[in-house]
Amino acid sequence: MSRAPMGVAEASPGGSIPQTAYPSPAASKAPGARAWVALGMLCFIYVLNFLDRQLLAILAKPIQDTLHVSDSQLGLIGGLYFALFYCFISIPVAWLADRSNRVKVLSLACALWSAATLACGMANTYPQLVVARMAVGVGEAGGVPPSYAIISDYFPRGRRGTALGIFNLGPPIGAALGIAFGASIAAAFSWRHAFIVLGAIGIAAAIALLLIVREPRRGGLDEAVVAAPIGPANKTPQFLPTLRMFFTRPELLLAALGSGATQFVTYGMGNFTTLFLMREKGMTLNEVAVYYALVVGIGMSAGIFVSGRLLDRYTRRYRQAYALLPAASLVLAIPFYIGFVWAPSWPLAIALLIGPTFLNYFYLSASVTLVQEEVRPDQRVMSGALLLLIMNLIGLGLGPTYVGAASDYFRASHPDNSLQMALYTLVPAYFVAIALFLWLARVLRRGKQPTLNGEPVQ
Repeated sequence: MSRAPMGVAEASPGGSIPQTAYPSPAASKAPGARAWVALGMLCFIYVLNFLDRQLLAILAKPIQDTLHVSDSQLGLIGGLYFALFYCFISIPVAWLADRSNRVKVLSLACALWSAATLACGMANTYPQLVVARMAVGVGEAGGVPPSYAIISDYFPRGRRGTALGIFNLGPPIGAALGIAFGASIAAAFSWRHAFIVLGAIGIAAAIALLLIVREPRRGGLDEAVVAAPIGPANKTPQFLPTLRMFFTRPELLLAALGSGATQFVTYGMGNFTTLFLMREKGMTLNEVAVYYALVVGIGMSAGIFVSGRLLDRYTRRYRQAYALLPAASLVLAIPFYIGFVWAPSWPLAIALLIGPTFLNYFYLSASVTLVQEEVRPDQRVMSGALLLLIMNLIGLGLGPTYVGAASDYFRASHPDNSLQMALYTLVPAYFVAIALFLWLARVLRRGKQPTLNGEPVQ
């Protein structure tokens, strides 16, 4: 495979419109201080994004005691109700971000979800809490896809796996801080104060984002910068062609489905872990704030960071590593997960939880990086949103909803351990995710070989 001469029209990857391409001198430059500052700020926004999203699960027990809601109702509000708005609003938001200033879109989204989080702390009834959580979903829909694209335009190919891996530390850091500070605030004051304080911090962060991060040039660090298309003018990314491209490319669709099956486990388990540890393992809120926070903060962060480094190391030569790394990690996670659910005491459960907390998240950096590398710069926000749509609709939408309903179903026969029985039933989802990632590895192995500066890597 030889590189097209400068100025020769090429077919755009994932698009049908011929493009004129020319080398980008910036593509070979190492990221500067501005890129790392932007990455740090975006990661902090993601921390708040995930912290606000997970706060309901962290404070499930006191919320359940105050508002008198069932496990099924908790599953719906943390799962399907939230995901419907979060997933589908992300598509028009991504379309807007691909056509406008992505930093401004992200700032507005952060302000919206933070205000909605603050409103959660003021809810006095279950319907009020449902409406507030839906508003959080609307705001968070504009958080992650623009960030993926901004990072991809601050960091060149070959460094994006590490950069996106660092960015994806947002969920574990957010979850750990939410457990530690959210549980501590709730134990000292009330669960309402936790929502109000964190919502106010998010509004301040939205303002700081506008002052600190500059909008980067789209595709400025790519190997080839897309210039004006040959033929009819088409200056803006098109919605339907991008949608069609994503759903007709098996590597993108399988990455999304494999991630969704994995998230069915992670969100199904994660949204009920605090309640499970407190109600069926005997932990107190203060113990959760220390021990569970440490497990999540260290275990998940290490898993996401390690997976990002491994991706940058192996995917340069073996494209199928985008799929084999998540598949192998999930195989290793299964015995630890079963042990965590089975453990007769909370100290043993917490110790065994380290395994799945570390191994369950190798898929995240792999799928995000694969999608960002495989599409044109002007399709990145939209493609990232489609990835999140599929995996979050399956995982976030159905996982917690299923576990909550299963727990209520088992309550009649297992009144003391209904959540344990429900969590056991998540094990088959591991095997579904593994099978999908192995299928993806087969597709990637049969597809094009990875390239470096336009030349195939042997």
